[in-house]
Amino acid sequence: MVSYMRRNLLSGLVIGCMGLMVVDTHAQRASPDKITGKTEGKSRDKTKLRKKNERPAPIVIIDLVRQDSYNQTIPVIGRFVARQSGVIAAQVNGAIEEFRVDVGDRVAPRDVLAVLAQNRLKWQHELKRSQVSNQVAQLKTKHQEIVLLRQEMYRLQSLNKSPAFSQARLDDKLQQIAVAESEAAEAQAKLSTARANQKLTEINLRDATVKAPYAGVVTKKHTSVGAYVKVGAPVVTLLNDQNMEIEADVPSTRIPGLAGETEVDALIDKVRHIRAKVRAVIPEENPRTRTLAVRFTPIFPKGQDSLIATNQSVVLSLPAGQGRSVLTVHKDAVINRKGKTIVMLFVEGKAQPRPVQLGPPTGSRFIVDRGLKAHDKVIVRGNERLLPGTRIRHKLTAPSADTDGKTAEPKPARTNPS
Repeated sequence: MVSYMRRNLLSGLVIGCMGLMVVDTHAQRASPDKITGKTEGKSRDKTKLRKKNERPAPIVIIDLVRQDSYNQTIPVIGRFVARQSGVIAAQVNGAIEEFRVDVGDRVAPRDVLAVLAQNRLKWQHELKRSQVSNQVAQLKTKHQEIVLLRQEMYRLQSLNKSPAFSQARLDDKLQQIAVAESEAAEAQAKLSTARANQKLTEINLRDATVKAPYAGVVTKKHTSVGAYVKVGAPVVTLLNDQNMEIEADVPSTRIPGLAGETEVDALIDKVRHIRAKVRAVIPEENPRTRTLAVRFTPIFPKGQDSLIATNQSVVLSLPAGQGRSVLTVHKDAVINRKGKTIVMLFVEGKAQPRPVQLGPPTGSRFIVDRGLKAHDKVIVRGNERLLPGTRIRHKLTAPSADTDGKTAEPKPARTNPS
């Protein structure tokens, strides 16, 4: 009996397990699409969330590696000199009555600097004017006397056939006319002298007002109001700071490199860059230093109102040899990371680091000895925090980006269709 019950129990368990297996198989066959749909839905939700959380690609500014001509240079210290500078002197004798300027005042051409006492000069001018009038009257009188003598001569000549005619009286009259004409010529000469004296007093009266012969700045006053000055005495010193030149003592071995109107770089106060053009080489060598004085015309950037002082130092970069063609990269593209010099390249919309070997600087760029080629796109703004492979957008700098900073419109990065 017990054995019979055990067999029935085992049979029931086996049948139950088989039924569960059949049900599970039917369930798997009936719902594979539902399981796949749930999995794809979760994947799409994750993709949308990831795209929503992604930041837009950063915008950077790039510049091209370019081929430039390079001349090795040597520094030569020069100084600014004024082409117009000197003492403004008095041109007449007299006491200083008024100063119209002070030290540091800027004046234009023909501006009044000082005024000398003019009363004496005015009356001297009036005196000479009256003398001219007197000489004019005397000359007119002489001309009238000649007219009168000629009338008398004509009357005597009309009595030529008359018994009352006297040849002696006619000869005397002719001689009187000659004397009168000589006196008239003398009066004419005196009139010319009087007019010249009048002109001189007029010039003295005009020169009593000391005027600036050129534009500049008053740097010194040599006298004061009330002081008596003579012709040639200094009144003020004037300096034209708007017409400056650079003078440098250049070794004679470097003179051949400054032929014509060669332009060179110049540095003022160690921070201000300008250009300078050779104007003249003074053909006189200093036997002690074996140098020649060279005059340069400074070329300031447009819109830059620079205050330049005479004798101010300037460092000129003069050519030391023949020029050569080199690859250059902008200084802002160079990054130092972990002791290595690298630049970040823009390659197919991504940032790619590139180690480089650089040479000496030339202006706002470095000479590239190794690592880059012409027309490579290097990042010059926004490259400090970029990681390799970062997707980026860019603005291409204009050809003169290192001078005027202009940039083109941004271009989107190219994306991989995959």
